[in-house]
Amino acid sequence: MATDILDVLRTKRDGGRLSDEQIRFFIDGYTAGTIADEQAAALLMAIVWRGMEPDELATWTAAMIDTGERADLSFLDRPTVDKHSTGGVGDKISLILVPLVAACGAAVPQLAGRGLGHTGGTLDKLEAIAGFQSVLPADRYRQVLADVGGVIAGASGDIAPADRKLYALRDVTATVESIPLIASSIMSKKIAEGTSGLVLDVKLGSGSFLGDDDATRVLAETMVGIGNGNGVDTVALLTDMDQPLGRAAGNALEVQESLDVLAGGGPADVRELTLALAREMLGIAGIDTDPEPVLDDGRAMEAFERIVAAQGGDLSVALPTSAHAHVVAAERDGWLQRMDCKAVGIAVWRLGAGRARKEDAVSFGAGALVEAKVGERVAAGDPVLVLHADDPDRFAGALAALEGAIDIGDQRVEPRPLIADRIA
Repeated sequence: MATDILDVLRTKRDGGRLSDEQIRFFIDGYTAGTIADEQAAALLMAIVWRGMEPDELATWTAAMIDTGERADLSFLDRPTVDKHSTGGVGDKISLILVPLVAACGAAVPQLAGRGLGHTGGTLDKLEAIAGFQSVLPADRYRQVLADVGGVIAGASGDIAPADRKLYALRDVTATVESIPLIASSIMSKKIAEGTSGLVLDVKLGSGSFLGDDDATRVLAETMVGIGNGNGVDTVALLTDMDQPLGRAAGNALEVQESLDVLAGGGPADVRELTLALAREMLGIAGIDTDPEPVLDDGRAMEAFERIVAAQGGDLSVALPTSAHAHVVAAERDGWLQRMDCKAVGIAVWRLGAGRARKEDAVSFGAGALVEAKVGERVAAGDPVLVLHADDPDRFAGALAALEGAIDIGDQRVEPRPLIADRIA
């Protein structure tokens, strides 16, 4: 086995393919602390510039998984399938999708994350519910999954510890925006959680992670290849994040919108995407059930209530609200032609709904309600967004983020299709 980190660095610096031995030497050594941060940072930057071959990336991902445990879910009497979203603004789909698919007969072992920057986090949204516990001991996690069919919790330290250490380094060395590194980070955790199937919701548009549709398609194809190459039946949907999803962005606001959808109502786009992802998940799981009646007749709501209760949450307690609101009004009559999704996400973050650092607290009631969507008619003075904050001083920063983010014109613009493509 390779024992010289400088050989590893030179190989990738010069555009070569890292051998399986070099990859495992690096991943194991950095996780164990025998390779220095500056050496790891040099390799990450070389990967950003030089890329990785598919077989090279497959070994890299497998090595990351092998630094921890790959969960064994064979104790379940249901097929297992999960979903991962690359994130966006107003993306509360997991809150509806996990109980819906569980109510249809699959087991959904979702390990979710927190928001950072302009993208919201599933765990932050659920923690807006009084008492909800997102950190569960392993035995409790397994028990909830077995009893209810779905669980949404944070990953334990045993899941791909190499990824946690590498991600922290990437975050401070400008090496986050690399398709191989993004794909291996996401997929190492999802494969390690033990699911047999996975549906990826990969976002396109101004609010997407990469902000480049061509690069995002490559990312989706790369993740599907990694999943299938590691024995996880994987499909990706390319979906729109050029404007916020639904009408609510912010933790408690999104929980309420999720409850509206689970009650059979809610915004049409949230409902459409939830059902599309559910059908993909059920297809992978081999379950011949139409999820739409399950969403409409209350079975999905019942499953959500059971998941929340099993994780300590109390839905009878009113969701948090913010004390202050500010209306962003249309400046003229016309059609809403554009709403910069990332700008809205940054505004919501500045209102207190997100965090600049992982250890920061969030305001559960802060956020924005989208009163007009692309393709809708507005009159001068009509509300386009309603901003919510605990501290009114936060409105100035949010409004600065929204400068130039909303276009109203004389011609109606057709909104982009919600689902652009499917990759399998």
